[in-house]
Amino acid sequence: MPRILIIDDERAIRNTLKEILEYESYTVDQAEDGPTGLDLMIRNKYDVVLCDIKMPKMDGLEVLERAQLASPDSAFIMVSAHGNIETAVDATKKGAFDFIQKPPDLNRLLVTVRNALDRTKLVTETKTLKKKIAKSSEMIGTSPELEAVRKAITKVAPTDARVLITGPNGAGKEMVARQLHELSNRNNGPMVEVNCAAIPSELIESELFGHEKGSFTSAVKQRIGKFEQADGGTLFLDEIGDMSLSAQAKVLRALQESKITRVGGEKEITVNVRVIAATNKDLQQEIAERNFREDLYHRLSVILIKVPALNDRRDDIPDLVQRFLQDIARDYGDKPKNIDAKALDYLKSLDWRGNIRELRNVVERLIIMSEDTITEPDARTYAGK
Repeated sequence: MPRILIIDDERAIRNTLKEILEYESYTVDQAEDGPTGLDLMIRNKYDVVLCDIKMPKMDGLEVLERAQLASPDSAFIMVSAHGNIETAVDATKKGAFDFIQKPPDLNRLLVTVRNALDRTKLVTETKTLKKKIAKSSEMIGTSPELEAVRKAITKVAPTDARVLITGPNGAGKEMVARQLHELSNRNNGPMVEVNCAAIPSELIESELFGHEKGSFTSAVKQRIGKFEQADGGTLFLDEIGDMSLSAQAKVLRALQESKITRVGGEKEITVNVRVIAATNKDLQQEIAERNFREDLYHRLSVILIKVPALNDRRDDIPDLVQRFLQDIARDYGDKPKNIDAKALDYLKSLDWRGNIRELRNVVERLIIMSEDTITEPDARTYAGK
């Protein structure tokens, strides 16, 4: 149930607001001044705070500023009988969600509270999603090969240098790209991913650069491309070795000039994007066969990070298996299963051509087909080798 705090030095106003909000099934607490309200915010979590501006001891704007530390996720609605446009603008600049004049209109108050609750819910969901993404992009293992990748990420991430990530399918190239973004100065901006192998060559330019309405038969409205969507953040071009030569030429120009032009358009659009690319192909061989532009390769490969195949880091398999046992059990809503040492040794001995992706699939199969403890016979039977 949403929880709301009312901070106001007038008892009658507090009681009226409390009665209205409790009728809407909200849980409501009260504070007669700013210091009391801040103390409540430190001890409790509030979805919305309704705060008067003119109060003794501490005015509402000061409460708002201090609340950014005490309860940064709470949506603040400022309420005042002495408000004007300047006050409302000042409150908004300091982080207030909205401003309502006294005496508040009932419908306006309830609509504003509902909108503030929606905003709080969205902020919470976004933080939860970011945590899940961060966990899913965590690289598991302590092998020297993986430590070398981590060291490269730590050095490169804070810069805006372009990175080319190489390695076989399923080895974790996307995880490296996510780590580079999360540890960069652009982590508050978007990370936009494009799988170049999954988009038909005739559509890749529209996907990357967008198009204007009517630029081709099915262009019924304007489309914003991935470069524009990633403005201020990171653009991850996965499997860039599968990109058409015509699209490569436009990507090269975008990297050289930080400008793009939508398909069918004439206006140049400036973009501020860090490009990270990945491929499972030997781009030097692709260059020799005239399938990939050498000048684009040199633009992309300011930093090269090679992700090792799972066969080259077998010592990480036990750690990976334990993580998959936990993650898959959580997804299924079950208790994690155990795996004995002999089963782990057997898994370490196998040929993992599908890399980490294949290992996860095998672990999921073992969870489904085995009893509480996964044994070596289970591994031999269900590993599918």
